[in-house]
Amino acid sequence: MLERSWRKDQILETYLNLVPFSGELVGLDAMSQTLFGKAAHGLDARESAVAAALVRAPNAKPAQVAQRACDVLKSLHRNGADCDALDLFTAGALQRRDYASSDGVAPHVARQLVSAVGRNASSPATIRTSLSAPLQRFAVQTLQQHLRELSGRHVEDGALVVLDNASGEVLAWVGSSGELSNAAEVDGVTALRQPGSTLKPFLYAQAIAEQRITAASLLDDSGTQIQTSGGLYIPQNYDHQFKGWVSTRTALGASLNVPAVRTLVMVSPDAFHKQLVRLGLPLKETGDYYGYSLALGSAEVSLLNLTNAYRTLGNGGRFSPTTLTIARARNAKPAWRAALDPGAAFIVGDILSDTNARARTFGTDSVLATRFWSAVKTGTSKDMRDNWAVGWSQRYTVGVWVGNASGAPMWDVSGTTGAAPIWAAVMGYLHATQPSRAPKPPAGVVQAPVRFADTGGPAPLEAARSEWFVQGTQQTSFAMHSGALPLNSTRARGQKGLELSRQQPARITSPTTGTIIALDPDIPPRHQRVRFQAEGANLRWLLDGKLLAHGASAQWLPWPGRHVVQIADAKGKVLDEVRLEVRGAGVKAR
Repeated sequence: MLERSWRKDQILETYLNLVPFSGELVGLDAMSQTLFGKAAHGLDARESAVAAALVRAPNAKPAQVAQRACDVLKSLHRNGADCDALDLFTAGALQRRDYASSDGVAPHVARQLVSAVGRNASSPATIRTSLSAPLQRFAVQTLQQHLRELSGRHVEDGALVVLDNASGEVLAWVGSSGELSNAAEVDGVTALRQPGSTLKPFLYAQAIAEQRITAASLLDDSGTQIQTSGGLYIPQNYDHQFKGWVSTRTALGASLNVPAVRTLVMVSPDAFHKQLVRLGLPLKETGDYYGYSLALGSAEVSLLNLTNAYRTLGNGGRFSPTTLTIARARNAKPAWRAALDPGAAFIVGDILSDTNARARTFGTDSVLATRFWSAVKTGTSKDMRDNWAVGWSQRYTVGVWVGNASGAPMWDVSGTTGAAPIWAAVMGYLHATQPSRAPKPPAGVVQAPVRFADTGGPAPLEAARSEWFVQGTQQTSFAMHSGALPLNSTRARGQKGLELSRQQPARITSPTTGTIIALDPDIPPRHQRVRFQAEGANLRWLLDGKLLAHGASAQWLPWPGRHVVQIADAKGKVLDEVRLEVRGAGVKAR
């Protein structure tokens, strides 16, 4: 039947494309590329003889294959064939490994597309992807080169994705570091990991959109304790230092943790969770489950979804899904939907592109600064298990993740030494000859000069500048006053300006109401003292109505039971109180 419709050479060509060779190699070209490192048309007589011998017995031992290849050569050369060293040549060729599933320019993409075709009976015979081959090769090379430089810091995995802002097409998809990884089959683009500080831009954008803060509002970066149902939540900054009063622009640009948590207290974890879902981040749990740690990226997201959420910021708050194939016409429009206020998205993008805003943490000449317009944010998860750099330019959005697929922590890898150099290299490649201009402000966004003053001293908190505001929230002067502010001390929605009280009431800062103290019977009681701390002047500490100590702090030797801790002024007026419980075997106070 074949001979009635095909010529002999067509039958032979099809056979050579389907015949199995050594291992899992199928087809003459795959065998040639793997065993001899060349295309099939470049095989010489000796290599061709080995290939012919493998057809008869693909899994035969090298010595047997060499003997059969020698017989093939002798049949071709009637005057005799030179089989010297043919056994060594054959053994060396057969030792070369087959193509692993993680080899190739985009193995994880190929696997996804093949799986999708298998599920869809109406899929076309030819699939045209949106990947750019030159960009994909550059991304693979750049990722592997940088990970080799980080090999001494216990980093072996990485992933990278590049999106077209206008269409949502995936231009590059690098799922792993290939041969550098012990888990090359794991696709880092779709794997769920903790995003760290990369969620902060969406939090500040939501707070700005709800007119709870502005880009110039002052936030307190100082030690704080937040009472939750699971106990006390005490956020810390990356460098374990506090910067005091800072503007929202500085808090986001420098990636300060405590101001972000304070902002989430205003927004609420549940509302922020809903905002992240609108941005295409399908979190597994509810906002109340994550609590205030959601501000610092305690949820798990994929690199693809996170990068597309940043693409939403780059598109003025408009969201559309990503695509790996070119199934629609190039002039077709994506299915856009509003996911974030355009003005808030613009202001956050302006902050993330501001080199001065991130100078307190990253300096003014960090790798994040590009010669063209771009906005970028880094993030590091707990114990340095994940490191991210995600950002966008006028046309592209690039997301990079580095870490270990096993979840093992990295060693001394920061936001600017992990993923950021890869992000900067790919962005530089994309804009080698293509400009990137800053976006124009949307309707409803105005710019106004602002200045900052500290009534407690002559030096301003931050230098005067021109700042962007959502229409109706602009003001020209921002100031703070001495004394501590409660966590929710920023202005409420609809108020004009950030209102700060001149007279701050004294309060107990540690412990908080509901604290449960468990005594350890193996530790001597005198070493289990509890430290009370408060803010205010001329304070007196009362425990269960009896005088305990004077000053801003006190030490207490606890004993079992429920207790009331109070602070009072010099006249005995109670200013604040907390209730706590001590459990376990204790000792009576002297």
